[in-house]
Amino acid sequence: MRINAVFQGGGVKGISLAGAVKAAEQSGFSFNRLAGTSSGSIVAAFLAAGYTADELKTLIMQTSFESFLRRAAIFNIAGVGPALRVLLKKGLYSGEALERWIKKVLEEKGIRTFGDLEKGKLSIVTSDITNGRILVLPDDLDKLGIPSASFEVAHAVRMSCSIPYFFDPVLLRLPVRLAKSRPFADQFLHIVDGGLLSNLPLWLFDQNGLRTNGELIPTVGFMMVGKNSGRPHRITGPVSMLQALVETMLSAHDERYIEQSNRYRTIKIPTLGIATTQFDINQEESLQLYESGLLAGSSFFRDWNSKVYEEQFIKFSRLAK
Repeated sequence: MRINAVFQGGGVKGISLAGAVKAAEQSGFSFNRLAGTSSGSIVAAFLAAGYTADELKTLIMQTSFESFLRRAAIFNIAGVGPALRVLLKKGLYSGEALERWIKKVLEEKGIRTFGDLEKGKLSIVTSDITNGRILVLPDDLDKLGIPSASFEVAHAVRMSCSIPYFFDPVLLRLPVRLAKSRPFADQFLHIVDGGLLSNLPLWLFDQNGLRTNGELIPTVGFMMVGKNSGRPHRITGPVSMLQALVETMLSAHDERYIEQSNRYRTIKIPTLGIATTQFDINQEESLQLYESGLLAGSSFFRDWNSKVYEEQFIKFSRLAK
């Protein structure tokens, strides 16, 4: 059976999503449309490109996530360097190493741009902080007059993964017809982590109703839950305060009560105290997250019932009107 899948963001905790994907595959489900925010957008993009859960697990175990945290030596000077970089670049790290990795992984499956994917297959959620709105790529690119078919998927994913003050925001330049009458500085949109505005956008696939060409295609949310860590944030200055602020803000999604209207279609994956920006995560912790996702997904799909899903979807759709 086919399902639409929406993957929540959560930094390195997104490793757990791969385990839940494995559970879906083992339960006989395949993916129709995919959407994701932040690290969830990485999983969604790789699945859209044709990766399997086993291949995702291999990628996780072979990748040093700490290697994504690169910056010039001058910005590593104790006390001064990180603060200077945030002041000049608006982030502790550029995010370019992360984008290069995503691009390389996608190209191994022959995917570079949205034009290489089936239309409507993949949706990436980002936050446009210039205008204070959600941008869903690639659809909203076309609305801005930016050709989506030639837009690189890896660049869109990096936008969604740009945790404020941790990674640099991505500047998206407006097309000439919109930019020509504006000052140069106003010709760009600042794009950051989609989790700021919608960390589990289940609504994305509800617009077309429950069935596609008569086929029941449920939407399932893959959500990460649980307290971040038993360790308090150590705040010693403005940079560490910004990190603590952003970590708390993004992780608040994990502690939120899941609305009754979405409980029946949301997998809740315990994240075992791993922090959003814990990029020095070791292999043992990565495997534990993966297994947590596999266990949560297996439990969800074991009890899943298409008839109940359809009844609940219709019930809550009527209540929302």
